Amino acid sequence: MRCGSRALAEGGRRSFLQGLSFFAVAALGLAWAVPPASAAEKIRFAVGPFQPTPGDTKKAYEPFFQYVAGKLGMDYDLVVTNDWAGIATALANGQADVAWMGPWGYVLANNEGGAQAIATVKYDGKPTYHAIIVAKPDLKIEKFPADAKGMSISFADVGSTSGWLIPTYWFKTQGIDPKTFFRYRDGAAHPANEMAVASGQVDLATDYDRNLNSMIERDLIKRDAVKVVWTSEPLPNDPLVVRKDFDPNTMKRLQEIVLAITEEQAKSMMPLHYTGWVAATHDSYKLIEGAGVAVGKLSAKTN
Repeated sequence: MRCGSRALAEGGRRSFLQGLSFFAVAALGLAWAVPPASAAEKIRFAVGPFQPTPGDTKKAYEPFFQYVAGKLGMDYDLVVTNDWAGIATALANGQADVAWMGPWGYVLANNEGGAQAIATVKYDGKPTYHAIIVAKPDLKIEKFPADAKGMSISFADVGSTSGWLIPTYWFKTQGIDPKTFFRYRDGAAHPANEMAVASGQVDLATDYDRNLNSMIERDLIKRDAVKVVWTSEPLPNDPLVVRKDFDPNTMKRLQEIVLAITEEQAKSMMPLHYTGWVAATHDSYKLIEGAGVAVGKLSAKTN
């Protein structure tokens, strides 16, 4: 399963005092507006790189954020990020208030800065999805991963749940290091991974079932351009997340707003197949947290 951010329209102290200055998290490819205290009535939304381009993502997800901001009676900013880990850093630094992000990115945000999940999105009525690995359809892979040893594989960036964490964790349970078992690379966007396999640039790539289905529906790739050779157990869908110290009353109202969205309403404000939200807490993502501990990216928490 990354997207660009808005540049500062004009510099200067006046823009800064008006709350339109931008910060940069250069290592993560993320730029962000950090408004001063006087801009308290503006809520700062973030969304991860769910679509092939930043423009695609903003077009698909902004109606939802616009609806939520309207219900809250607040103005808003929306930034589409280049990668999944970037949102975790923005939330931890207090540079974003609310984010629609991947499960692993959320666990990182919780670990780094105490961000909290308040809802899990439903896709075709279900709050779960699957990580997958796709291959070129002409490859003879009857038993995976044994028959794929030595092939080229593209993982997504290390902030991706389905594109990095879950396949890395699964390979570990099989006693396999993908960096030596395959001709390995990582860091790609999910749509780019699918395109790389479909065009023959790599033999295998990680993705998630929702993205593959969406790309086929939009005719971005043909149904027979790739084949699925591995599917994970069910994983919790994307959470809606608030930063630590977010106003409790606003958080409660925000949760009420999204949980009240009906399937019919979702059709007009959410991307195709998203049908609403269910309540969530950090415990909803314990499976993801456990995988992060297992691959050495998180330390086990002690009580």
